[in-house]
Amino acid sequence: MTTQHIAIIGAGMAGVTCARTLRQAGHKVTIFEKSRGLGGRMATRASAFGSFDHGAQYFTVRDPRFELAIGTAPGVCKPWSANAVRVLDPNGRVIEAGLPGGERHWVATPGMNALVKAWGAPLVEDGHVLLQTRVTQLMPDRLKKNGWQLKAETEGGGQQVFAGFDKVLLAIPPEQAKALLKASGLSDLAQPLDAVRVDPCWTLMLAYPQAVQPGLITLGPQWNAARSTHHRIAWMARESSKPGRERIERWTVQASAPWSAEHVNDTPERITGKLIKAFAEITGIRATPSHVDVQRWLYAKTAQPLGKSHLWSQSPGIGLCGDWCLGHRVEDAFISGLELALAVLQKR
Repeated sequence: MTTQHIAIIGAGMAGVTCARTLRQAGHKVTIFEKSRGLGGRMATRASAFGSFDHGAQYFTVRDPRFELAIGTAPGVCKPWSANAVRVLDPNGRVIEAGLPGGERHWVATPGMNALVKAWGAPLVEDGHVLLQTRVTQLMPDRLKKNGWQLKAETEGGGQQVFAGFDKVLLAIPPEQAKALLKASGLSDLAQPLDAVRVDPCWTLMLAYPQAVQPGLITLGPQWNAARSTHHRIAWMARESSKPGRERIERWTVQASAPWSAEHVNDTPERITGKLIKAFAEITGIRATPSHVDVQRWLYAKTAQPLGKSHLWSQSPGIGLCGDWCLGHRVEDAFISGLELALAVLQKR
């Protein structure tokens, strides 16, 4: 086998799954990630009161390949007792309770980003993970036949060109992939992405340390996770109920897709006020939180998937993967990254 040097853009679940598979097959892999760490929407944010899983809240395990892969990071993934998720009406009344014997919900510990970080650790140790590096253009390599070089913005606003790649794989949201491909003169490869739609999501993070005192275990409702039909809020989870988390009462609140889209360009301050008001209406928690934070995900939940696990063009050696290929689940991202890696290895 000829060892190839493969560039992967994006260090979320799909990108790291693809990278580790190719590395295990003996290829050299370099990951480019525009943020400060691995994980993508398998994201965890620290605070003085404990962490928040402000992206993906949990995952399910249906594919045996995913189950095997999780087993390679022993002790990282644990079941979360929120499998009996409530469904609430706009006023916070339970209209449906999940069955105790339903599909198991899993989380990574101590935060959702821990699984991707564990899988990506060998790549980091290789020195082949470039963080805070945003790829802006793909260009034919001047010295390597049929090869690629990448133009990128690095930390501090600098410009740098990375050369010598045999293949380039994009594991980023479809809108970002389309923009990059078009900037690189590869509009034909971007065309299938026109049918894909991924909705935005505003996420609110709240901490109530006053709840941890004698005689007061939690504030508000006794459930730990709920889907809501309130027009502003789609999901709420008590972070402190997840295994391996800090005891301080913390909530992650995710806005509904229609409301997030309508208010996608609002200021964080305006979003915070509206979501706190809705959260109080639903849960009855009207205490003032000691910690408030908000995150806007421009590309959060797939509304219209691609309909296939990945895109791969042997010539010119460009591929795309992500949860948006199949759906919006964590496992969809894993399968997409794995299938793209296998396609590259089989040269199909």
